[in-house]
Amino acid sequence: MIIENDTQLEKLKESGRIVRDVLAAMGAAVRPGVTSLELDELAGKMLSERGARSAPIVAYEFPGHTCISVGDAVAHGIPNNTPMVEGQLVNIDVSAEKDGVFADNGTSFAVGNVSPTAQKLLAVTKAAQHKGMFAARAGAPVNAVGKVITEDANKHGFNIVAGLHGHGVGNWIHESPDVPSQFFPNYRDKLVEGQVIAIEPFFATQSSGYFEDDDGWTLRLDNGGIGAQFEHTIVVTKGNPIIVTA
Repeated sequence: MIIENDTQLEKLKESGRIVRDVLAAMGAAVRPGVTSLELDELAGKMLSERGARSAPIVAYEFPGHTCISVGDAVAHGIPNNTPMVEGQLVNIDVSAEKDGVFADNGTSFAVGNVSPTAQKLLAVTKAAQHKGMFAARAGAPVNAVGKVITEDANKHGFNIVAGLHGHGVGNWIHESPDVPSQFFPNYRDKLVEGQVIAIEPFFATQSSGYFEDDDGWTLRLDNGGIGAQFEHTIVVTKGNPIIVTA
């Protein structure tokens, strides 16, 4: 999506506020003993109250309102009745559509008290996502995002999960361009003013890849360990981004 007028921007901001608020409410409910299905039911209720629809359901007929990935599941986890356990990380990805406009937002949360390594992983991934957003400027190459994210991963000794990356969003949940979190020197396509993109690095401790679970949805780390993801939807400008999910 390329924002061309104030009406489009306001619709995008409204969708962004909705997914932000749903994600915040779900994150506040994360604790040992809660199930991802309970969190997803909360999301479904809130989306309905705000006149929005779950993007995974609309676009892919996903078996849940949101993607909730626990433990070695790094993305696209199906909500279920398994209680969360102290020390785990859980990633919650909320994307929704209202009035034909999509926004995407994700955060990884600690379940109770977690290890120092898990705390560092959360902090580093969140900081790298923030740097990636502010590297996304009109006229800059798309790989400027991956460059700063890769530098942070390498600096702190974490792996980037290859193949999981940001994307365009707005008219649909996944649009061009791809926005890799890895730095590819030859990917020189330019970012455009008004372009709507979601930036979402996935960092992990032991794995740099993933495999698809037997359920046909859940993506799990291929070499174990723990992973984290943070994601915001932004509008690219010549200066600082407009972060519609913050």
